[in-house]
Amino acid sequence: MSSNLFSLEGKTIVVTGANKGIGKEIAVMLAEADANVALVARDEQALEETARVIQEKGRAAESFPFDLTEVEHMNELFGSIYKRFGQIDVLLNNAGTNIPVPAEEVTEEQWDRIHDINLKSVFFACQAAGKWMREAGHGKIINMSSQMAFVGYYNRAAYSSSKGGITQLTKSLAIEWASDGINVNAVAPTFIETPMTEKMFEDTEFKEEVLARIPLGRLARPEDLFGAVAFLSSASSDMVTGQTIVVDGGWTVW
Repeated sequence: MSSNLFSLEGKTIVVTGANKGIGKEIAVMLAEADANVALVARDEQALEETARVIQEKGRAAESFPFDLTEVEHMNELFGSIYKRFGQIDVLLNNAGTNIPVPAEEVTEEQWDRIHDINLKSVFFACQAAGKWMREAGHGKIINMSSQMAFVGYYNRAAYSSSKGGITQLTKSLAIEWASDGINVNAVAPTFIETPMTEKMFEDTEFKEEVLARIPLGRLARPEDLFGAVAFLSSASSDMVTGQTIVVDGGWTVW
């Protein structure tokens, strides 16, 4: 089997939410796999730090500070990325948020905030990137879903519905854009161990309850997602579209 099947060398990959956590970790891993990375998030200073780390590895990286809820400017963002790199091969819609509260306490503002970032911005980013991919005749879109798209859990009514929307959006776009040579897939992780979630898991009872639901017996780490992301970004997944790869240690097997 040709090693080029899994190669990311020379590909331009757009990563949203690349300023910290999972997005930053995956952006660096993509660069280590010889991809060029366009980094998107609101925090310019943090993006520049991610770009510096990647550039030190000898790959091209550029930060594009942008508020993803400003969907009316999404075409301008992707136009700038295309102008800088001359191509957009892969879009990883990683940016997301959650406000864990009981369903009866969710406010309209909280609901809109979660859906604006987790679902609305993803659709319009796909739309904007898809324009350049259609012109090129190929492209890969990877949306970050969640195991919560498939199972229910406490205090996550708004979050789960937004991620369920991602999984269905992925299927719809895959059907519409297949004839344009664009593959659209998603990755659905379980709870991930990052500096951002560290405080959450200081609640020992909560952590034990979560671990009891994961047959493999541990939280996921950002590197656990990289195999799925690399696969869906490479030529090895050319016949895969409309799918959500669940990376959950077996949670949804129950």
